[in-house]
Amino acid sequence: MEIEIREGKKEDLPRVLELIKELALYERAPHEVINTVEKMEEDGFGSNPIFGFYVAERDGTIIGLSLYYWRYSTWKGKRLYLEDIIVTESERGKGAGKLLFDRTMQKALDEKCSGMMWQVLEWNEPAINFYKKYGAKLDDEWTNCNLEAAQIRDILKK
Repeated sequence: MEIEIREGKKEDLPRVLELIKELALYERAPHEVINTVEKMEEDGFGSNPIFGFYVAERDGTIIGLSLYYWRYSTWKGKRLYLEDIIVTESERGKGAGKLLFDRTMQKALDEKCSGMMWQVLEWNEPAINFYKKYGAKLDDEWTNCNLEAAQIRDILKK
């Protein structure tokens, strides 16, 4: 019952989206998920892939994933941005998260990135404690900002 980490494939996307929805429920925002398998196929496996991912498998079943993409910092250059590490609830605390995180850190080094970045919700104590074990810098100095596509359309119409 060993956990295997491997690069994600297009065929994994239905299970990946299930895990994304599980995370959204855990983060109290299931209504925020608008992604689809079709969008993920185009965005991850189309002519211009914009993300990559690893999956954690136990006995041929995907139990977790790490999804990343590239970010460019004017100060630090190429960075790997870890969008999410997700481990299905019944498998948490059994090592899959560590294996996924370690593999993603290795990807950052393999791709000659100056570092890796991610976010964690301020109330997610298990995740915060996990990252603290690595000596990660938790920065409360910056505020997250975003605009949804509908907002952008409205702003640009004015």
